[in-house]
Amino acid sequence: MKIEESSIVETNDYRVIIYPASRPFETKEAKVITEKLFDFLATWAAHGKPLDSSFKIEKNQFIVVCVDEEKEMASGCSIDALGKIIREIDGEYQLGLFDRMKASFVQNNEVKTLKLQDFKSQLRSGELPKDIQVFDFSKNTYLDFLSHFLLPLEKSWAAGIA
Repeated sequence: MKIEESSIVETNDYRVIIYPASRPFETKEAKVITEKLFDFLATWAAHGKPLDSSFKIEKNQFIVVCVDEEKEMASGCSIDALGKIIREIDGEYQLGLFDRMKASFVQNNEVKTLKLQDFKSQLRSGELPKDIQVFDFSKNTYLDFLSHFLLPLEKSWAAGIA
């Protein structure tokens, strides 16, 4: 189920796992990803107990999975199962979902992604302006995701690079 359609209330703080793609999803890809995740999350369980979970595709480039661990904790095995389905999606479409050596940002109202080394280089050289907004994929809770997923460069993890 999608976050927007789920019983998860955005004022509660649930665990979030973010999978950033290196490029936007094509329409067909987004449809297949949505179907696969919908089917997977409908049966996702930890030690035989169903996990109350949902997902959404953010900015047509980031898969955001949310799980209510107040009801049932996601176990190592359940996280591995999620990783497996995400790896299948990644393998099918070559999305770079597990590549953490990249930076995504908004410039001129468009999401862009660069290799981390290129991002740092372009920031330092002035090729990238200082007024960009930067995504932070390290968010672990839904409230943190809502309030700090996209930040101005000077308030982001990349502030020390510039």
